[in-house]
Amino acid sequence: MSGHSKWSTIKRKKGATDARRGQLFTRLTRELMIAAREGGGDPETNVGLRLAVDKARAANMPKDNIERAIKRGTGEDKDAAEFEEAIFEGYAANGVALIIEVVTDNRNRAVADLRHILNKNGGSLGEGGSVAWQFTRTAFFTLPENAADFDHIFELAVEAGADDVVEYDGTIEITAPVESYKSISDALTARKLRPEDAGLRMVPNHEIELNADATLKVMRVIELLEDLDDVQNVYSNLAISDEALLEIETA
Repeated sequence: MSGHSKWSTIKRKKGATDARRGQLFTRLTRELMIAAREGGGDPETNVGLRLAVDKARAANMPKDNIERAIKRGTGEDKDAAEFEEAIFEGYAANGVALIIEVVTDNRNRAVADLRHILNKNGGSLGEGGSVAWQFTRTAFFTLPENAADFDHIFELAVEAGADDVVEYDGTIEITAPVESYKSISDALTARKLRPEDAGLRMVPNHEIELNADATLKVMRVIELLEDLDDVQNVYSNLAISDEALLEIETA
C-alpha cells in the first residue's frame, strides 16, 4: 500500500468536521464547474465531468448542488465567478517533491499563499516540470471491504482495465491507467458498487524515506497547503512509515 493510500486511509479514519466538509464541497463545486465549462454539461460524453460527478457523489454532495455547479460551468448561471486551473510544482523540506493542484479566481493570491507556507517551512516553489517527471497520473477507486467479495471486485476491475486491486485496513483500492477510468466506473455502476472515493491522482515513481519526526513535519506542511481555499490536491513522493502513521493515529 502506497504512502498516499495510507495517508488517505488515516484521514478517512479521523473523519471530517462540518467545516472541512464545507471546504470539500467548495472544492468539488469548482471541479464540476471547470469540467462542465471545458467539455459540456453531459457526464456521458464528458469524461472529466463524469469524474467530478463521481467524486461529488462519493462525498455525499447533494444532487441539487451538483446540478447547480454544472449549470454555472456551462454558463447557464451568468453570475458564476471565473475560475482557472493551475498546477504548481515544488519541494517541501528534505527534498520531498510536491505537485499542488489549484482552482482559483485569483492566481496571484494562490501563488503568494503557496510560497508563504513553503518558504516558512523549509521548502520552495519550483519551475514547471521540475518535479512532474517523478510522478505518473493514475486512476483510482476505493470501496469498503464489505461492498462485495474481494475476488469478485478483483476480477471485475481487471477485466475493465485495472492494473492492480489491493485490500488494506478495511478498504479495497483499484488502480488503473487514466484511459481505463470510464470502463471501470461503468463496470462498478453496472454491479451497483458505489466507490467511497474515485478520481485521478499523481503517484510517485519512487518515494523518499525520512525518519518519523521529519515525516510528520512534511505531512503537517502538506496539511497546511491542503487547508488553503484555492488548493484542490497535494501530491508528494514522501514514504509514510508505519511509525509515523501510529503517531498520527494516536495524536
